[in-house]
Amino acid sequence: MMSTAGTVGKWKAMARPSLPSSLDSTLPGISREVLSVSMEPKYQCQQCKEILRKPFQAQCGHRFCVFCFKQLTSSGPIPCKTCRAEGIFEEATSMLNIAVAFPDNAARKEIDSLPAKCQNDGCNWSGTLKEYEGQHEGRCDFERVKCEACQALILVSEKDRHNERECEARTLNCKYCKVTFNFKEIKAHDEICQKFPMQCKDCGKKKIPREKFQEHIKSCAKSKSACQFSEIGCRAVVDNGKQQEHEQTSMTEHLRLMLAVLSSVRLLAEGAGELQEDSGLGLYRGLEDASPAGAHAAGHNAGRGGGPGVQQKVTALENIVCVLNREVERSALTLEALSRQHRLDQEKIDNLSNKVRQLERTLTMRDLQLAESEQSLRELQFCTYDGVFIWKIADFSRRRQDAVGGRAPAMFSPAFYSSKYGYKMCLRLYLNGDGTGRGTHLSLFFVVMRGKYDALLKWPFSQKVTLMLLDQNNREHIIDAFRPDVSSTSFQRPISEMNIASGCPLFCPLAKLAGKSSYLRDDTIFIKAIVDLTGL
Repeated sequence: MMSTAGTVGKWKAMARPSLPSSLDSTLPGISREVLSVSMEPKYQCQQCKEILRKPFQAQCGHRFCVFCFKQLTSSGPIPCKTCRAEGIFEEATSMLNIAVAFPDNAARKEIDSLPAKCQNDGCNWSGTLKEYEGQHEGRCDFERVKCEACQALILVSEKDRHNERECEARTLNCKYCKVTFNFKEIKAHDEICQKFPMQCKDCGKKKIPREKFQEHIKSCAKSKSACQFSEIGCRAVVDNGKQQEHEQTSMTEHLRLMLAVLSSVRLLAEGAGELQEDSGLGLYRGLEDASPAGAHAAGHNAGRGGGPGVQQKVTALENIVCVLNREVERSALTLEALSRQHRLDQEKIDNLSNKVRQLERTLTMRDLQLAESEQSLRELQFCTYDGVFIWKIADFSRRRQDAVGGRAPAMFSPAFYSSKYGYKMCLRLYLNGDGTGRGTHLSLFFVVMRGKYDALLKWPFSQKVTLMLLDQNNREHIIDAFRPDVSSTSFQRPISEMNIASGCPLFCPLAKLAGKSSYLRDDTIFIKAIVDLTGL
């Protein structure tokens, strides 16, 4: 009797490598909660226990989703666990082998006709299971998914807005210093960011980096500081730019204050001289062995010795004041000449500044015109007008790393048209997947854009759309197609630059692009979009 290992080896030799593309699927069974009626056991996948999706019947008679069957037999034929659980295992027939299994079209027709309803709260959609799978699954505006960052449940249609504007746990880069931080820390970061723009309350100047703010305060013409003569009594507090003007207009007051200080010094000096004279008299009078006449002569000499010294100091101070007065007068004349020259220079600067501003405005207008011309040229270079568009995406590895790192999760194709005066469209591609396909699939979406001739077109957009990842060996392209849901806002006449994207979050498994893939050559992939023009 042949062993189980020998049987498995025999069946592996008979296995064929893959399924036809028309029967392939990247999704397990459909959730049983979608059914409007109770599910019969014959419609249940023996692997995922959900409703059969593209049912495959094994040689033993058990049914599986094509996705589940493909996973089970990915390493070759294996024994059927259900046969063993039911006690009917036979080596000849109870082996799951893709070579002898076949698509169960009869079961598929029965399943497609089962009544279905949307399980998402707020959605009233109902129809058959075939309509659910082809038109509604993965496209429901009321479907909720969990945010990977903050774990909140959000509508699929609001996911982009949530990630970009509302998520409390999203990561931001400071637009001033480029430091990365959490959204919750934005206020704390703004308080310490050295590049954060500040405004001077005195002159009103904006966008001064915090690291240069103190330097600005010291040099700001309208920042106020005390007069440099404050040490001798001037109480004026004036703008930095008007210090010289204040010194010039208050020159008399400053001299008066200086004279008062010098007078105080003179009185103190005279008081010191009298104290010295009195001290000398007392000293001589205190000597017991001195006669009154001798004491009087000594006191008189001491007084004469102190007087001339103090007088000399006062005279020297008065001479200093005269010299200072002459210097002040000379400085005033120089200041007046400098002020006249400054006014002339300022007028020239103002005239040159006006000319510079005019040139800047002219350059800005030219830059805008040039940017518009470049955009028009790019559109003309890649644009097609027959509803067929091939998008070449080079440098795939780097772009994929940018998507994985979150630096550029999505990219848009150039616009293309159904005709010269027809619908304007583009494609949106997530190289690391989006939604249910994040991290496992390429996600490809179709976008209706606002065009110049929308008023002349039929709305909503209802043309069949076919999306393809081209096999560069021209053997087996990956193809997905859909007909627009005319009730969706994605296909109404655009009121903004572009509508919400709609398409295939599970367009292509990333595993198919690994290794020596025929879809990825020279770090380049090709995506093709075909819009059915029937009825236009």
